[in-house]
Amino acid sequence: MKIQAYLAFKGNCLEALNFYKNIFGGEIINRQTYEDKSIDIPNSYRDKLQHAELKGKGFHFMAYDAAPDTPLTSGSNMYMSIDLSSEQETERIYNKLSASGRVHTPLQNTSWGAYYGRCSDQFDIQWMINYKK
Repeated sequence: MKIQAYLAFKGNCLEALNFYKNIFGGEIINRQTYEDKSIDIPNSYRDKLQHAELKGKGFHFMAYDAAPDTPLTSGSNMYMSIDLSSEQETERIYNKLSASGRVHTPLQNTSWGAYYGRCSDQFDIQWMINYKK
């Protein structure tokens, strides 16, 4: 079994994937637009991503631009979680993800022996950043 995250965006999926690629590395693969699909979608949305994946060392997730009539509500019931291997790497990733987003839990030492923080990025994706000491 393999469980993967599939992120939905409001027309800015490629921008988001490039943002994550800049932070995590990896490659955007399997990029498909709505261009040649026989789906009831506005012509202005045809160049948006119907499917794409960001894959790199230790991570792989999928993403797409939800159709304009698909209701998307930013919520707090799902987080992307990252386990890192150093405090410096944790700070670098956390600072980049939260820079134009929101800090929910500043980076701090925790009772479970980790350096941890929680934030939302500029695309309203929620992140939990953790370095187990």
